[in-house]
Amino acid sequence: MDTTEELNGTCFYAGKPNLNAAELLFMIFCENTASQFGIGAADFGAVVALISGRNNLGTRPKPVGATLGTSYASKAARKMFKKTKFPFGISMPTWLGGYTPWTAKRVMVRNIGTFVGRSIPLIGIIILAADVSAIIYRTVRDYNIIARGGDKIW
Repeated sequence: MDTTEELNGTCFYAGKPNLNAAELLFMIFCENTASQFGIGAADFGAVVALISGRNNLGTRPKPVGATLGTSYASKAARKMFKKTKFPFGISMPTWLGGYTPWTAKRVMVRNIGTFVGRSIPLIGIIILAADVSAIIYRTVRDYNIIARGGDKIW
């Protein structure tokens, strides 16, 4: 966190003078975002997992109502695990149809390759959601330390 001063009802932060409350919050948000997304293997892995899960590759014709296309993650997992199934007839849940809870639907699968291929993008989403949550938490915390009484959040 950079040094702060209050000058005539405005703040000085990160070398920028005369910042109002909204500008101060934005500066702190940008600083925390840059800090969170510094070159890190987890962030890079999250983006790769998310992108590799996009179903933008062509595939065989599918029944009406099925999700069209397949992903790089799914193709690689199916190639690696082939037709291997979970032992004892166990079925595991996977998610189809989108990157939001409102567009995704749960499907039970017995094939390990299918499970892994569909789970990789979910791991990316979880890591990125954790990053966003950390950025927001630290931004509000740092802002409330600096801001004056009426400008504080919560």
